[in-house]
Order: sequence, then C-alpha cells, then structure tokens
Amino acid sequence: MSGSALDTYLEAIYVLHSEGEQVLSSRVADYLGVSRPTVSQTLQRLVGQGYVEVSDSRELLLTEEGKRRAEAIIRKHRLLERWLTDVLGLDWADAHVEAARLEGSISPLVEAKLNEMLNHPATCPHGNVIPGNGHAVPKGVGLDEAPSNTQLEVIRIVEVAEEDLDLLRFFHRTGLVPGETVQVSEPEPYAAGVTVTVRGQTLSLDPAVAHRVQVRPKSERQSA
Repeated sequence: MSGSALDTYLEAIYVLHSEGEQVLSSRVADYLGVSRPTVSQTLQRLVGQGYVEVSDSRELLLTEEGKRRAEAIIRKHRLLERWLTDVLGLDWADAHVEAARLEGSISPLVEAKLNEMLNHPATCPHGNVIPGNGHAVPKGVGLDEAPSNTQLEVIRIVEVAEEDLDLLRFFHRTGLVPGETVQVSEPEPYAAGVTVTVRGQTLSLDPAVAHRVQVRPKSERQSA
C-alpha cells in the first residue's frame, strides 16, 4: 500500500478524533467507505510503523509521530482547498476532490510559498483550522442546538461532512458558509426539521445535517 493510502487513514483518524468521536476501526471503515477487513489490514501496518496505537477498548489513537504526519498532510490539503476556491474559483466539492489528488505531491517549498501567497490563512474554506498557522479551533454549537430567534454566525462545517460531496455543494450553494449570518426559527409543534433563514431564504434541515453546521451568536464575535 502506498504512503498516500496510509495517509488517508491517518487523516481519517485525526479528523474523527478532532470532532470528538470515539475512533473504532468500524467508524474509520464507514468514514472512508471501505470494507472492515481492508481497514484491519491497513491498521496493522500503521501500528507496525508506529503511527497508531490501539487502546484496551479498541479505540484507535495516533502516536506523536502519527499525529505529526496526519497534521502535515491535512495542512497541505486545507491550504490547497483555500487556493482552489479563493484563487481558481472551484466549488467546495471540486476543491476537496482536487486537493486530495494534489496533497501527496506538494513539496515543502511549494507548501510554504502557497501559505505565504494566501497570507497564512486561519482555516480552510469550510472553517476548519489549518495546522501550523497558530490558530485555535473556534467554539460553537450545531444549528440543531443553537438558540432560536437570534442572529448567528456560521463558523465552520464539521470536517466529517466533507466526505459527502453533495452535502458540501448544498452548503456552498445555499450560503451555509463561514462568516454568513443565519437565524433558527422557534420549532413548530411536531416539526421534524430545523428551520433556518439564510440569505433571505428559509431552509428546513434534517437535524443530523443541521448539526454539521457550527455557529455562535454574533454578539460573541463582537465582544471577542
């Protein structure tokens, strides 16, 4: 298996951990859309190479070396997404796919120049922090947990949503993007969805989808 394939697994473990999930091999398989036997074989290699440890509860944990390698490839991926969207004008989904293709071949020199050209961005287009640029993950809650009838600022799309390209396109197209102002309506009796107003349009979101959009009250941004 190539280094780039191993990196894909390290990225998956890193992302799932960063979103607060308990990372089991079955969850990695679901996230990557591969079979469980395939994941087991790859994890054995990652453990053997010192990148991953398995706890007594079967949770997958990155070693310090594994974390460094995962952050290095995620840094390249998110910088590339920033360039592909901001400079080349690709939509979120296409940028995510193309960044995955390019991330394994970008050299440290090109990475540094790209970061400099983009003025050391804090996040990728979806609001997720670029490792190594000195920024902390912004704190927020999912739209499904946000207060109603309050002006909210979208701060990020949770990283696990990026593997659903249609969902990325939906967020990008409808304006559920970092920096946008949204408002959640008071839930109607027996309502099954989360009603959100953004850019003058009203959307009814499945709670699981709404949870992937992280927001905070705009007053917190003003007082920060």
